[in-house]
Amino acid sequence: MLRRSFIAAIGGIALSITAVNATLAGSSAAKMDIVDTAVAAGSFNTLVAAVQAAGLVDTLKGDGPFTVFAPTDAAFAALPEGTVENLLKPENKDQLVAILTYHVIPSKVMSGDIAGKTAEVATVEGSKLSVDAMNGVKVDAATVVTADIATSNGVIHVIDTVLIPQS
Repeated sequence: MLRRSFIAAIGGIALSITAVNATLAGSSAAKMDIVDTAVAAGSFNTLVAAVQAAGLVDTLKGDGPFTVFAPTDAAFAALPEGTVENLLKPENKDQLVAILTYHVIPSKVMSGDIAGKTAEVATVEGSKLSVDAMNGVKVDAATVVTADIATSNGVIHVIDTVLIPQS
């Protein structure tokens, strides 16, 4: 029973990834910036709302280049109940900005650039992310589930967990 549940869950992830890829392929993502690409994908509604609440839309529509580790709506939904709602409150904007900018590297890094390597990379937030691309790609505790979604101002790598900077 556990094996069937696991297989069903993996199948669901694969279908979600296929849907994101199909949506982005049809939208000519490389001609759109990071924000427009995330909106077009349809699976980053929470991330887009958070970017808007944090006042980061213009930044992520800027020249870049940026690498964004983009948590899906499911990744945000996995946070403890009330976390997202609390972060979206105006009085918590600084914390929201810190979390979101922890997902951004101020350069374009494709999966081929890091394949077979580990690294500590500086984020826009100021801390460093631990990247392990020795067997798949892990970024801190998150797994990259879809890599190399090219945009006009960088690249998006889809992750399955919201990253939280260490204080």
